[in-house]
Amino acid sequence: MAEWTECMNFGITIARQASKVILEAFRAKKDVMLKSSPADLVTETDQRVEKMLISRIRERYPTHKFIGEESVAAGEKLELTDSPTWIIDPIDGTVNFVHRFPFVAISIAFAVNKQTEFGIVYSCVEDKMYRAQRGGGAFVNDVPLHTSGQEDITKSLVVTEIGAERDCLALCTMTTNIMNLLAIPIQGIRAVGTAAVDMVLVATGGADAYYHIGMHCWDIAASALIVTEAGGVVLDTDGSEFDMMSRKVIAASSMPVAKRIAQVVRAFPCTRDDEDPARVNNGGHCISSGL
Repeated sequence: MAEWTECMNFGITIARQASKVILEAFRAKKDVMLKSSPADLVTETDQRVEKMLISRIRERYPTHKFIGEESVAAGEKLELTDSPTWIIDPIDGTVNFVHRFPFVAISIAFAVNKQTEFGIVYSCVEDKMYRAQRGGGAFVNDVPLHTSGQEDITKSLVVTEIGAERDCLALCTMTTNIMNLLAIPIQGIRAVGTAAVDMVLVATGGADAYYHIGMHCWDIAASALIVTEAGGVVLDTDGSEFDMMSRKVIAASSMPVAKRIAQVVRAFPCTRDDEDPARVNNGGHCISSGL
């Protein structure tokens, strides 16, 4: 664990530096470009921040590899190897950023041997720095995090997102999932607009569960570790072992809550992150996170 502490501290430092760029642009007029759909946006700030983060890391750790949202969107191959790899979402919540909705995050995960060693989620407008190191617990602004421990789904508040998919199958699946959960019944459903922040809310105990279909590894790699280090569980939406490349996730305060959600939530077709390098241009189902 201690081997990667210096890398994590460096990641925290550059996340704070990058947030200054985001906050300066937050209230300014933005040039917005579409990716896969009218709900899947990218701005010059997304691209600038990712280039800044990767450049700083590469200067310090020239042998490390990278997976970045905007780099992959530009055509770079997404490949998670055993090498030390930084998994970066420069602005998680781009739609929020464009509309000045105050939940915008930088997400940085670091994996070695395909295992996440640390995760950082910086909610910029809130000035909340979430972090976790494998085996070292989870924290927000250096305050320890703990999930609610809730085991009763009927007493749970659940977070999810609709995402950018607008085809009939995806929309029907997503709305049916919400109806099925409300019919259990759970106590409520919320959506913040950024997968990284959605998931870390489970780590804080503010939400009891989060699920989503269609996000990418850069959206949730850091948050997944933060949740588990806070005492929560992270699974695939079918109840099997979590795989950050599968684009399906449940994060919960306890195994009973996670398993109950898995019983009623269904996934629409998603190409795995590590299957088809051309997926961002293929026009198929589930090609973006929409956040």
